Amino acid sequence: METFAARLDSAWAWWSAAIEESQEGRWVRDPVEREVIADIGAATNALRGGRQAPFTEDPWHVRIGRIARWAGVLRLAARAGGWELRPVVGHRPTCPAGMAELLSGIYAVGEQGEIWMEQLLEGKLPPQDEIAKAEGFFAGPGSIEDLELFFYD
Repeated sequence: METFAARLDSAWAWWSAAIEESQEGRWVRDPVEREVIADIGAATNALRGGRQAPFTEDPWHVRIGRIARWAGVLRLAARAGGWELRPVVGHRPTCPAGMAELLSGIYAVGEQGEIWMEQLLEGKLPPQDEIAKAEGFFAGPGSIEDLELFFYD
């Protein structure tokens, strides 16, 4: 059974591989990829009022919902662009990495949010430290929230 730590580490590795390809000039986003990244940012605004993660003063369902919605947004983005979301835990990103690897890495953490939401609906609270790490992955300086800033094209 995969752990959240493995999922998060793999997500960062896949995200980093794609960003490195872009920053080194080996992956230059096309117009569709640029639009998809912009749309992802618009659809996943954390509405956090400038607060930094973790958002411990928010109810569980709000915190987990912010994380889980990334999964649905990324599935739609992948379908729209024709990219395949792949499992990241125990796998290395393909080389050269590009949009599919970027979306797959981010999706891994959003998918965990969906798992936590199912557990919450069953009355099981997820580990607070894991929720905080997922919130930090998606929101705040240097996070996925700043995704557009990592591209130089």
